[in-house]
Amino acid sequence: MTTEHPGDRDTGLARLVRSLDLLWGRTGRDRPARGPKPGLTLTGIVAAAVALADREGLAALSMRRLAGELGVGTMSLYRYVPGKDELVALMVDHVETPPDELDLRRGRTWRETLELMAEQTWELYTTHSWLIQVNQARPVLGPHSMAGLDFALAALEGLPLSGQEKIGVLVGLDNLVLGAARSHVLHQQAAQQTGVSDEEFWRTQEPYMVRGIQEGGLHRLAALPEDSFATDAVTTMRFAVRALLDGYQRLVEERLPAGGDGWAEGGMDG
Repeated sequence: MTTEHPGDRDTGLARLVRSLDLLWGRTGRDRPARGPKPGLTLTGIVAAAVALADREGLAALSMRRLAGELGVGTMSLYRYVPGKDELVALMVDHVETPPDELDLRRGRTWRETLELMAEQTWELYTTHSWLIQVNQARPVLGPHSMAGLDFALAALEGLPLSGQEKIGVLVGLDNLVLGAARSHVLHQQAAQQTGVSDEEFWRTQEPYMVRGIQEGGLHRLAALPEDSFATDAVTTMRFAVRALLDGYQRLVEERLPAGGDGWAEGGMDG
């Protein structure tokens, strides 16, 4: 058990320690700290919290609301998890379960693996859109999160990149996909929140835009083909990922000796 000073119980550092203890099993993840034989498990509580957040967003999640979903008293949940901050940390690690390594990597180049990881990251952020609201500038790393990072590093193993550069590759890729996913999610929410469809939104703006182009001498905008903005979010994300990986691949190829060792084009057997 973690020793805490009573005055530290509600500090950010204390919440961090409690989250880490729960994530890494030091408090017995599926057992309450006290009381009779439980009818709940921490794993089940976290799964229910994820389902609620997926359905209604992170703002709808509270210990009281979650208890109602599970049909138990709120105090029953506090026997497993002390608060929402710790619960969210568990939820993030729950949804970041890494894929099966061998099935994903077998026969793929490092670039193909990163492209597939980008697709899965997009799926993660758009399926669990509440993740976008979680501040992960300083992520609370649990076993799933760290296993996912280790898997990602395996795709770069043997490349002529420093440790900092490998992390930079992964962070850059995640930032790109996160930004694209955030725009996609906000786009969907805008229609729901305003009750104005995309067609109505742009049709209303069109005469103002045309006048602005004509009166403002915006020749570059005027010269764009009519279908320039007619692309979906996934296509835009994939285009950006390919361009980013083009740059990484050029860096790798420049650093390989003449004749290379096959890492730029060759596959990985896992």
